[in-house]
Amino acid sequence: MKAERDRLKRLNRLERVRAIAKQTAAAEAAQAEGTLAQLEALAERTRSMAAEYANRTGVRDAASLQAVNSFARGLEGISRNTSNDAANARRIADIKMQALSQAERRRAVVEERATHQARIIAKGSVAPVLSGKKKSGTGLE
Repeated sequence: MKAERDRLKRLNRLERVRAIAKQTAAAEAAQAEGTLAQLEALAERTRSMAAEYANRTGVRDAASLQAVNSFARGLEGISRNTSNDAANARRIADIKMQALSQAERRRAVVEERATHQARIIAKGSVAPVLSGKKKSGTGLE
């Protein structure tokens, strides 16, 4: 009986550790999702700025036109780099979300094992019903 109680204590400690691991995974996943959102917004802004500069009209001379085109090409390069960074951030966020789901599954499995162990202990501590014994003697006594 003591071994069963010790096992339950170990399972409860393991469940607390797994819950902390789940919280850590959730924080990392949230941070990755936040980074992804920021990078996607930045990529969209640089894309729109590059398109805006590429479509500029009213340039007075060739030097101004060359400067605007050069600036627009630079923004397009930054936009590509930012889009690549956003794609990497998306992969990382997906990995973090998978880690979060795995952490939750591990925690749930340990919780289930602890609940099962608690039932075993509770079942063992209940005194057996002894009323099923066959009476001896005759019914006339």
